[in-house]
Amino acid sequence: MKSSTHWRAARVEALRDITPTVREFTLRPEDANDLGADWSPGSHIEVELLREGRPIKRSYSLVGMPDGECFRIAVKRLDEGQGGSRAMWQLAVGDRLQVNGPRNHFGLDLNAPAYLLVAGGIGITPMLHMAQHLRARKGNAAPLRMVYGAHEEAELAYRAVLNALLGESFAEFVGLQGRHIDIAAEIESLPAGGQMYVCGPVPMLDAVRRQWAMSGRPIADLRYETFGSSGRFAPQPFRVEVPRQRIDIVVPADSSMMEALHAAGVQTLHDCKRGECGLCAVDVLALDGEIDHRDVFLSEHEKARNERICTCVSRVVGSISIDSSYRPDDD
Repeated sequence: MKSSTHWRAARVEALRDITPTVREFTLRPEDANDLGADWSPGSHIEVELLREGRPIKRSYSLVGMPDGECFRIAVKRLDEGQGGSRAMWQLAVGDRLQVNGPRNHFGLDLNAPAYLLVAGGIGITPMLHMAQHLRARKGNAAPLRMVYGAHEEAELAYRAVLNALLGESFAEFVGLQGRHIDIAAEIESLPAGGQMYVCGPVPMLDAVRRQWAMSGRPIADLRYETFGSSGRFAPQPFRVEVPRQRIDIVVPADSSMMEALHAAGVQTLHDCKRGECGLCAVDVLALDGEIDHRDVFLSEHEKARNERICTCVSRVVGSISIDSSYRPDDD
């Protein structure tokens, strides 16, 4: 239930560990001559690979400036995730997979008078290309600042590249050292009309959106992207009922609610699969437990009401009954 896409075969050209839990993959498509060298900052690709014999698809931001021959992505190993990162980390040089893209839902506006880039953890991946692109522009010296936060120093991916590129315009914040990004202060220091770009875990984006709203700045000048793997609770199995279709299933800890519904024959509208577009949101009929909202589409007020859930990333502790927009042909 999404727009048609063009998939092509690719080979793992090289692997490089950037941090103890972040691995960079260089992927060479078979039709590299048709790759193009001008995908825009913020672009991503989808990859399709096997997890326990089942095909799964994941989206990853493209890292760094394009070279016209290969894609570069960086994947953080999440041992308690849904299995996509573990499947990626099992790949070796020479292995083959399917790729789709590039596409861009996180485009960079090149007309802003100033820029503030904020990254948390693996959220640095789209920001590297943005910083490189802005620094490489000729005839436009718009102020640029990047702040980058991670739990521990060893997890600051690409820090050497960013330090060399941005110098004093780059600042690191390490949680274990008691240093955290002061979001309110960063927004206050951004020149009038400047744009803020953010990529990181859901709690960071929620905090940014609150502070941005309090600042009174135009909502259109805040751009963000997230990864829906971060939540308040570790993934665990939960029960889902769809009374209209007489379906009662258990969503495994290593599967999304959307994947489990599709496997049971309940289709959901979807596009981003990162909790941003809201197409996959369904109505909640009953809840026994707690929803772990991992999306950035629903407002904080909507999340508190627990009347809708984004099936692509959000989870439940307990059980839930939903009504999807899907109707069988014979309904």
